[in-house]
Amino acid sequence: MAQSINGKVAIVTGASSGIGRAAARMLAGQGARLALVARSADKLQALKDELGGETIVVPADLTQPAHVDAMVQTALDRFGQVDILFANAGSYVTGDVAQGDPDVWDNVLSVNVNSIFRAVRAVLPGMIERRSGDIVVTSSISGHQAIHWEPVYSASKHAVQSFVHGVRRQIAPHNVRIGALAPGIVLNELWGLTDEAEIERRVAAHAGLQCEDVADALLFMLTRPANATVRDLVLLPQNQDI
Repeated sequence: MAQSINGKVAIVTGASSGIGRAAARMLAGQGARLALVARSADKLQALKDELGGETIVVPADLTQPAHVDAMVQTALDRFGQVDILFANAGSYVTGDVAQGDPDVWDNVLSVNVNSIFRAVRAVLPGMIERRSGDIVVTSSISGHQAIHWEPVYSASKHAVQSFVHGVRRQIAPHNVRIGALAPGIVLNELWGLTDEAEIERRVAAHAGLQCEDVADALLFMLTRPANATVRDLVLLPQNQDI
């Protein structure tokens, strides 16, 4: 039997746009209590005003370890527990390594890898103590194969995959679940797409996913019966040739 997320407390990182915003809307529609996290306080506040319900705004720069800890503590102070962590904040970089900027790579790794490791570490003690909790990390098809035009980004997502697989085995005896949600091309700001007409054209051509498609996949993962874990969910546009 599918599980309900009504009344559960969820932290959503990267909530100010794209997949995170779509996930927040979906979770709110299912009755979850939300901690919305991103750098843009104004965008978070606008989303909070839209969603209503039991929602708090947590502006944070997740490249800063203290901000990651404060994010979780703020949710605990407000709600008393964290039932769901959707670790979704991400940064993207392409290009040849020979001409790349290692400082940019460091930022990508801080967001895509380090902040996720720290956020998972911060929520796990409470989940283990309660013997209940769900963690979903936004990965990518790039975490399942190295893509030559984005080797640093691919490396960051491979790290996420390895982390999820290892942590899953550690926390399974405590009835806590973790899984990776790996979309292909998502037609959003990360890909430089904001024009609704162009997004609709690519969706009609089966050449990209909408953020809402990824949010629906997240809901599927979170609502599986307690005896079932979706370790990896790979979601591609039908015509993505990769």
